[in-house]
Amino acid sequence: MSFSTHILDTSRGRPAEGLPVELEILKDGNYVRLGAGSTDADGRIKGLVEPGAFVAGQYRISFDTGSYFEQRGVVGFYPEVKIVFEVSAPAQHYHVPLLLSPYGYSTYRGS
Repeated sequence: MSFSTHILDTSRGRPAEGLPVELEILKDGNYVRLGAGSTDADGRIKGLVEPGAFVAGQYRISFDTGSYFEQRGVVGFYPEVKIVFEVSAPAQHYHVPLLLSPYGYSTYRGS
């Protein structure tokens, strides 16, 4: 199984480079960090999950949008985006992209 994410800054029409991301799994009622890092020049981040660590369960991915916009001198409305999702078939690929602008965002399960 594999997991990936990718962030596009729709206000610029470009990938969101340097945006901090954290991935967690829910265990015993608490979220436990699996991995963290920042997006590359293509708005992607690799290696958030170690091989074999992606199992069925509830996950939360957090995007530090406030620091991303602050670095660019942009005032944004959402300082953080958290997306909670369920993994029922961990052998499949899960891609959770974020389409971002200073005053809105959207997401979907990609391929």
